[in-house]
Amino acid sequence: MIAAALKKLPALAIFSLISAHALAADKEVNIAYQTVVEPAKVAQADGAYEKATGWKINWKKFDSGADVITAVASGDIQVGYLGSSPLAAAATRELPIETILIAAQIGQAEALVVRNGSGITKAQDLIGKKIAVPFVSTTHYSLLAALKHWGIDPNKVQILNLRPQEITAAWQRGDIDAAYVWDPALGKAKETGKILTSSAEVAKWGAPTFDAWIVRKDFAQKNPDFVTEFVKVTGLAYADYRAHGAEWKVGSPQSVKIARLTGAKESDIPELLAGSSFPVLKEQVQLLGGVDGTTVKALAATSAFLKEQKKVERVLPDYQPYVNGTFVAQAEK
Repeated sequence: MIAAALKKLPALAIFSLISAHALAADKEVNIAYQTVVEPAKVAQADGAYEKATGWKINWKKFDSGADVITAVASGDIQVGYLGSSPLAAAATRELPIETILIAAQIGQAEALVVRNGSGITKAQDLIGKKIAVPFVSTTHYSLLAALKHWGIDPNKVQILNLRPQEITAAWQRGDIDAAYVWDPALGKAKETGKILTSSAEVAKWGAPTFDAWIVRKDFAQKNPDFVTEFVKVTGLAYADYRAHGAEWKVGSPQSVKIARLTGAKESDIPELLAGSSFPVLKEQVQLLGGVDGTTVKALAATSAFLKEQKKVERVLPDYQPYVNGTFVAQAEK
C-alpha cells in the first residue's frame, strides 16, 4: 500500500521525503534527566520525543541540578532538567541558558526526613545534628528556608553536601541524622524515618520551589523546531496525567514505566505524582510569559535568598533573558 502510494508521487517529492527523513536521522542531542517522578517519564519511556522530532536522543541520567549545570555549561548537554535553585544560580552566573518549560511545582515530592532514634521530634532538635542535602539543589534551598523559618542558625546544624545516592548510603550506615531529598532516596529514608516537613509546607512559608527544563541558547537558536516539539510532547504528557491521573495506579503501565526510569518504588508512584503540580501548556504560557511572569519573579527571589545565604555573590537586575516562553506559546498553538 505504501509502495503504491509512492509510485503516484513525483520523483522530486519522493526525493524530498527521503532527504528529510535522512536529515532528521542525522540529528542528535544529549538530554540530561533526573530521577524525579513526573508524568513525562512515560513519554520518555515510550520514545515519544524521538518519534515527534525524528532526532536521536541520548538520555543521560544525572543525580543533581548542579551536575546538570556543569554539563550544560561545558556543552556536553544541550537540554537539561534541574530545580529552581541551581537554575537561579546558573542564571546569576550568566550562563548561556534559558528556561523553556516548568516541569513541576514541587510539593510533598521533596521532604526533610529525620531518622528514627535520632532524638529529633521537633525543629529545634536539629541543632547539632547532621543533615545531608545536595548543595545548590531545590532541597538545599528549602532546607535553608525552613531553618530560617524556625529561627535556627544554619551554622548550628551540620549540613553535609551529598548526592542522593550518597545520602542513601550514608543513611544506611547511620552516618546522618536527617536528609532533605527526593525519590528514590526519599522513599528509602522514610522506611526508617519520619517526615519533619516537606516543600509543600515550605512553599506556604514563602519559599516555593519548582523544577524546569532548560536549553543552551545556541542550540535553541539553531533548532527551534526541535525545542518546540520537545515542549509539546512534555505538555501533552502533563495534560494526559491531568485528565487521566486517577488511572495511573500501582500496576498501571504508567507507574511501571516511571518506576523503571526513576528507581522509585512503584507503590509510591501515585502518591509522589500527587505531591507536585504539573502545569499544562496553557498554564506554561502564563508562567513563562513577559517580564511579570511568575518564573522571572521566582528566579529573582530565589537568587536574593541564595545571596543572603552567601551561596551566590550577587543578584542580577533582570532574569528575563533566562526565561523564554516562545516555545510553549508555539507548542500550545
